[in-house]
Amino acid sequence: MDVQRNLYLIPSTLGDTPAQQVLPSPIFDIIRSLDHFVVEELRTARRFLIRCGYERPIDSVQFYLLNEHTPEQDVPAFFSSAGFRNMGLLSEAGLPAVADPGSVLVREAYKLNYKVIPLVGPSSIMLALMASGLNGQNFAFNGYLPVKNPERAGKIRFLEKRSEMEIQSQIFIETPYRNNHLIETLLEVCKPLTRLCIAANISLENEWICTRLIREWKMQPPPDLKKQPAVFILQA
Repeated sequence: MDVQRNLYLIPSTLGDTPAQQVLPSPIFDIIRSLDHFVVEELRTARRFLIRCGYERPIDSVQFYLLNEHTPEQDVPAFFSSAGFRNMGLLSEAGLPAVADPGSVLVREAYKLNYKVIPLVGPSSIMLALMASGLNGQNFAFNGYLPVKNPERAGKIRFLEKRSEMEIQSQIFIETPYRNNHLIETLLEVCKPLTRLCIAANISLENEWICTRLIREWKMQPPPDLKKQPAVFILQA
């Protein structure tokens, strides 16, 4: 009889909020039962396990790096190196495989007849949408926009038009140190009556979420969001 092997998709906090504050208690038991983890960054993964009360020596844990630099052909070896035991996929922040490189690991797990088990945790994307007051029935996540203009401005105009035609909320993110530049382009490009939600530091003590018309943002600009994780949602 074949033994059922599991790949647990383990969410992380969105910042330094205590893990017990945002993660259900059964997750900690699952984390403590594992000694093989696929992670995006070793240092933050080790720190997260310690914050979760991981009881085994961290040096005894086997970590496998999966990030934007990992060749896809390297992923099958993670499972064979682990002896095809249960594994955990740790997100750097929020949910694994959502705005995260973990989907390639999940696809490989299905090929090997693993049971893939997603665990409950915070998603900055969904939390921002919940708090935005914008359309939560029809929405699209667009990831990162182009870095430079005119490509960035063109993409924003495209998303605004799509939102207007499909009555669809358009969600996107940016590298934190470029947040202010993105906001400048949004205020320059979007129509006055387009609504924009800016949600920063979600679930942290300095959480800041606000939705206004573009013309209102121009009169009352947001605070300095440089180096602060944020989600942006627009709806025309």
